[in-house]
Amino acid sequence: VITSAAELTPADVIVEVGPGLGVLTKELARQAGWVIAIELDDKLAALLQQTLAPFDNVTIINDDVLRVEPGALLTQPKARFPQAINSYKVVANLPYYITSPVLRHFLEASAKPQTMIVMVQKEVAEAIVAKPGQMSLLSVSVQLYGEPRIISYVPAQCFYPAPEVDSAILRIDLYPKPAVAVTDEDSFFSLVRAGFAAPRKQIGNSLAQGLGRAKGEVLSLLERADIASQRRAETLTLEEWARLWRVFTQLRGEE
Repeated sequence: VITSAAELTPADVIVEVGPGLGVLTKELARQAGWVIAIELDDKLAALLQQTLAPFDNVTIINDDVLRVEPGALLTQPKARFPQAINSYKVVANLPYYITSPVLRHFLEASAKPQTMIVMVQKEVAEAIVAKPGQMSLLSVSVQLYGEPRIISYVPAQCFYPAPEVDSAILRIDLYPKPAVAVTDEDSFFSLVRAGFAAPRKQIGNSLAQGLGRAKGEVLSLLERADIASQRRAETLTLEEWARLWRVFTQLRGEE
């Protein structure tokens, strides 16, 4: 299912995160032009070097994916392929605790992937594709960069030993540029984080608390952004977050 969701061609460069025993890696190598497999575990990486030796289009990197600069990965395939390689696809089976850091590592990189196909916990996938009314910091941070959609669900009993949770295969197709115009992503996400710091609170209270600003000042800024202070962060659209960020940025420029 993962390989079909990736729509592989011989011109594709694939970055696989956490290849494990290399079962999926072999299938990727048969269909794609080049596979870069990043494995943190030393023993597994050594085993992969042996089991994948017959494939001349696989590079194994024994490192923490969060320490690897995505743009640097493309140097080897560029030497192999005559056509210009400007992008790549990410394929990963992500444990819950590293899902968000790995997604953001690639989505915020200067050399972004074209597409990401990831297997994640079912609840995480549903949170990522959420619409306004159920938004979260995670859904905002993914949907700013691309369009996520759930390809299929994978019940726990499909695995042995069966994990305690069901999984889902998620595909994220990245936009050529962010969905809304944000010139400073760090300050944008600082604002969004503050908004979701107390998600059960009204946005006015949550922002005042998260940013350490006076409540009256925050209410005034929300009014300028045409956002009702009684709303909750989960109801805001990306465009509304961008509008709010522009108002706050203007304020900082005036201070």
